[in-house]
Amino acid sequence: MSDTASTDAPNMPAIESTIPQEELDRLTDDIVAALKTVYDPEIPVDIYELGLIYKVDIADDRQVMVDMTLTTPNCPSAAELPGMVEGAVASVGGVSGVNVNLTFDPPWDQGRMSEEARLALNLW
Repeated sequence: MSDTASTDAPNMPAIESTIPQEELDRLTDDIVAALKTVYDPEIPVDIYELGLIYKVDIADDRQVMVDMTLTTPNCPSAAELPGMVEGAVASVGGVSGVNVNLTFDPPWDQGRMSEEARLALNLW
């Protein structure tokens, strides 16, 4: 069994964690709230609603691994967004450390955006 709890696959069987469920829920909610404070400087929608966050894993030692992408590999914000994500997640109480993995597999597309993001960007 894995020692991480993941928020990327709601239809997958639950992964057992030594973190009490109540604390895991709080950490997850607080991490999502922190991610929603990070904006791509060129787009007026947070990166979570844009669908740039692919996976968040919380290990039993409260280390957090974030898999994220950018709207394009040539995104001008490529140098700053991962650091902004790391800082936002690190600010969450109870998180012992953060590792951000930038990936382009699968490539991001507009279908990953939430309805809220589509509305904000007038993409209906």
